[in-house]
Amino acid sequence: MPKTTKSGTAKDSELPSTLQKSEDKAKRTFAKAHDAAAEQYDDAERAHRVAYSALKHSYEKVGDHWEPKDQPGPSDERAESGGPQPSGETAEGVDANATKKHLIELAKRLNISGRSRMTKDELVEQIMKANRRETRRNR
Repeated sequence: MPKTTKSGTAKDSELPSTLQKSEDKAKRTFAKAHDAAAEQYDDAERAHRVAYSALKHSYEKVGDHWEPKDQPGPSDERAESGGPQPSGETAEGVDANATKKHLIELAKRLNISGRSRMTKDELVEQIMKANRRETRRNR
């Protein structure tokens, strides 16, 4: 099922709930990447992965929606390895390559306690958990 209309805008009803709450550019990025990959690979699961990969290059998941990243680029080990058979762990949309200062700021916005004593990896893990909680709560 195409995620974009003939005019190129994203169909909200076809997007994941976290994207429905995000800005239009994030929706278009996901939808256009999905549609192009679906046409090229004829594989729905692969199209979905490609679309999220494109989205994570410029956006990061914060709570139950996606926000623009300060610097575009791969967001985690899995995105860095790329290709059809990527290796490494995913950070579920958290920009694990961001600075510790940025991660602490996100953790503060998400009301994560003990953030100042956490390592970068611990911050990423706690932000992932908070994002999952927010998404479940707001579905």
